[in-house]
This record gives sequence, structure tokens and C-alpha cells, in this order.
Amino acid sequence: MSRVGKQPIKLPSGVKVDVKEGQIRIEGPKGKLACKLPQGVMVKVESGVIQVSADTKLPNAGALHGLNRTLLHNMVHGVSQGFTKELEIVGVGYRAQTKGNVLNMTLGYSHPVDYKLPEGIQAKVDANTKITISGADKMLVGLVAAKIRSFKAPEPYQGKGIKYSDEVIIRKQGKAAGAK
Repeated sequence: MSRVGKQPIKLPSGVKVDVKEGQIRIEGPKGKLACKLPQGVMVKVESGVIQVSADTKLPNAGALHGLNRTLLHNMVHGVSQGFTKELEIVGVGYRAQTKGNVLNMTLGYSHPVDYKLPEGIQAKVDANTKITISGADKMLVGLVAAKIRSFKAPEPYQGKGIKYSDEVIIRKQGKAAGAK
């Protein structure tokens, strides 16, 4: 029995849950999310609490018990409060701006980099160098942030590139000047 899976998920006000035919839909003020439940994992919703249980007869249902409880908790948190990732652009002349749902970045290439944001993801740029990615789906927010970072990953010598705001870049010394 999973310790994580046994914990109930409390539903905040304004969040609606609908369970039908192995599918769970969660709707809240920040958006709507849906997830297919694997065989052997059952969900009960009663009096503002979601309870996840596993069928002990199936061999891998126990392994999926805690995972699906965490996924449902992330969905509830996402539709009620949302998730954010913050990125910083480091480098002279490197900047970003948003135009509708397109993130336009100048990263030292001969051309600007345009990235079309997926449905349900918003980007906000502060001071041309701080990008905040937000949305209801935790996995999608992380994927978009990783994709944006991959356009110009930080390099270890001068630290130029796009990095997470809490990321520490370990710097290399480079060539020793005048070494004999």
C-alpha cells in the first residue's frame, strides 16, 4: 500500500471533479484538465475530498497508486492556483518580448528566435530578460520552460544564455593568460 496514495486530496472551493469511464476531468478558475486512469486505480469523490485506491489483485496497480494520486493532486493545484517557472536571459544584447502567444527572443544568432506557446500556457517578460511561464498543467509548464532554455543553454565560461532563475551555473576558469 502506497503511503502517498493513501493521502486524501482536498478540493478547494471552485474546483469541480467529474469521474466517468476511467477518465477524470478537473475544472477550476485557472483551466480544465483531464486524465485517463490506468486499470486497477479507482477514484472516489465525496464531500470535497478525492480518495485514490488500488485494486490489489492486479500486479502493477500498487505501483501506479501513488503516482496517480500525485498526478491528480497536481491537476487540482494547477486548476486552482497554477504553476510557474521563471527563466533569466544573461548576455549583452540578449532579450525577449511577447507578441500575442509568440515569444520572440534575440539570442546572439543571425536571426530572432520565435517560439509559439502551446494552448494553456502564458508567458510574461519583465525588463526584457526575465521570462515567467505559467499555466495549469505542471508537466506542460516544465516542458515549455525546458524548450525555451534549450534555444541557448548557459555556457560555462561567461554564463551567457537562458537559465532557470534558481539555477547556479558552475563557471570554468578558461585559459590561463601568460602561463609559461
